[in-house]
Amino acid sequence: MKHLKYILILALSSAMGTLQAQDLKELMKENRENREANYAKWGPTSDHNGMGYVVRAGFVLGGTTPLPLPKEIRKINEFAPKGGFSLGIDGYKYFNTKWGLSAGLRFFMQGMRTGAEVKNYNMAIVMGEDVVEGRFTGTDITETRMTGFTIPVTATYRVGARWTFNLGPYVSYWIYRDFDGEVFDGYLREGSPVGQKITIGADNPASYDFSDDMRHFSWGMEFCADFRIKKHLNVFGLLDWGMNDVFKSDFETVTFSLFPLYATFGMAYYY
Repeated sequence: MKHLKYILILALSSAMGTLQAQDLKELMKENRENREANYAKWGPTSDHNGMGYVVRAGFVLGGTTPLPLPKEIRKINEFAPKGGFSLGIDGYKYFNTKWGLSAGLRFFMQGMRTGAEVKNYNMAIVMGEDVVEGRFTGTDITETRMTGFTIPVTATYRVGARWTFNLGPYVSYWIYRDFDGEVFDGYLREGSPVGQKITIGADNPASYDFSDDMRHFSWGMEFCADFRIKKHLNVFGLLDWGMNDVFKSDFETVTFSLFPLYATFGMAYYY
């Protein structure tokens, strides 16, 4: 009787395990079908080649900045992005419901205005018909403006049916670039920190223009996040983080590197 009891318990356990395995298989199948239906509602599924293109339009915010801030910049008094815009198109290819590849071409306009208190800031300023170089202490106002094209090549990853993330390198070409400003409310030590002192008042600022010393090419990394609000319509935010100095390698007036760091927020239409 004892052996029969054990046999019955073993048989019952085996039957329950089989039923649980069948229930689990049915649940997994149902979840898979629901997931496929959700992807079919919002975009490519594993049954499609997942190829297409995206038209993007957005508003650009950001600036050109040293990373980290050098000791010469003592205080930021003002920062105002010169709101620009971006318009472009991306082509994409999905290899399955999650992973893909994207490449694009975008036109952009971007810029900023910033004001800072600086000390011993290397500077070449225009005074009358002369250009005087030295170390400036006082207030510096800088404006930058760039117009050009960007080509990003990114990996694409979908988190669920509605969120898409892109990460990869980009290269930009500036067809127009401008970097100028003025200094005032301080003094310039000509040639070195102990050179002749030239006072520059707020009522008679000195100007500078380093536009011709800027590069034409910039490269860096791009991160983009898309959220699908309709089957063919997304809202997105992307960040282009420049990784090379905006100035040419032989330019020595600005003694630290400046990097373009700009974000774009807008709408995208998927075809």
